[in-house]
Amino acid sequence: MLLVAAGFLAYAVAHSGRGAVSGYTLIAKFNDIDGVKVGSVIAERIDPQSYLAVVTLSVQDGLQLSKDSSASVTSDGLLGGKYLALAAGGDTTMLQPGQTITITQSSISLEQLLGKFIFSVTDLVGAMKPAPGSGKPSVTPTPGTTQGTITGTTPGASAGAAPK
Repeated sequence: MLLVAAGFLAYAVAHSGRGAVSGYTLIAKFNDIDGVKVGSVIAERIDPQSYLAVVTLSVQDGLQLSKDSSASVTSDGLLGGKYLALAAGGDTTMLQPGQTITITQSSISLEQLLGKFIFSVTDLVGAMKPAPGSGKPSVTPTPGTTQGTITGTTPGASAGAAPK
């Protein structure tokens, strides 16, 4: 059984397309690519005065970051961990050892984002379809626009653009 598994693994590796190919070398440059390790987080703490998370990181020698570079806590996928992503700025003045990256973005909670989306859709649907017999006006959106028609208004009320 083990011999069959080893044979299958050898076949899969040989036919995966990852082997060397004769030809010439090309180089591609990207503004951003996830997963390239350029340093490490060496300490994390909470500032007792501001209650902000303070992260100390080590960056590879020879990698210069300008003073307008940014750091953001980014997800490694839907179920993955988080990592600190660095984005180089365009300033000509470089950060020196011990200085602070001032442009930061905290982690975005997927659960909170989904919760806000669900509640906003629920509120929108609720505003467009009043409860039967409530006497409240209903809003019928005009497709492709931000306007709609209000029906069931009380006498003297104006109708026009849909409420926001």
